[in-house]
Amino acid sequence: MGEELFVDLPPSELYAVEAAALGEVSNERRMEFTSVRHCARQGLKRLGLPKAPFVPRPDGSPQWPAGVVGSMTHCRGYRAAALAHSSELHSIGIDAEPHHPLPTGVLAKVTLAPERAHLRELAGRDSRTHWDRVLFTAKESTYKAWFPLTRRRLGFGGAEITLDPEKNTFEALLRVPGPFIDELELVGFRGRWAVGNGLVVSAVTVPPNRTTSSQIRRF
Repeated sequence: MGEELFVDLPPSELYAVEAAALGEVSNERRMEFTSVRHCARQGLKRLGLPKAPFVPRPDGSPQWPAGVVGSMTHCRGYRAAALAHSSELHSIGIDAEPHHPLPTGVLAKVTLAPERAHLRELAGRDSRTHWDRVLFTAKESTYKAWFPLTRRRLGFGGAEITLDPEKNTFEALLRVPGPFIDELELVGFRGRWAVGNGLVVSAVTVPPNRTTSSQIRRF
């Protein structure tokens, strides 16, 4: 279940334990933190679950209630969260970015050589879409789906992204050993992306093997 906001909410909506974990930060950061957690609590409501605080772990990732998986994202002018019962999905990753080119010098740091060749090919077909930003957000949502399954970092070179501009989907082929899901190794992720309202958004879900065997094989 997903929820999104295009305006921020007052910090008074925070639980005391969340406010304590946040500490002394700028008002902008506090409102961003509050609003994305409002989205997450709306997701809990849609799942038929009671409201709960979402306190960051030491690594910065949110602690979800038992039996729940989820992901949060925020960028300027946008906050969102997506949640599901853990019986329905193993993991979720979502990301939102402004639909602008990546800053100068960033592309070479966050992409592999085959990905840069892929971006040049896509730009030749459609110059209006900022494909570098689409690929970047796909990497981010892939990482957010990966991390809860492994509790390990995944570098930008840890997965190779291929975008499908016709279906607005992508595949992320892992270049490192993946986690085992239902006794099978996860070797890649599949996700979707969209451009609109000045944003690029992407999402990855990892369902149980019984619902899709294509997630647990080499692409």
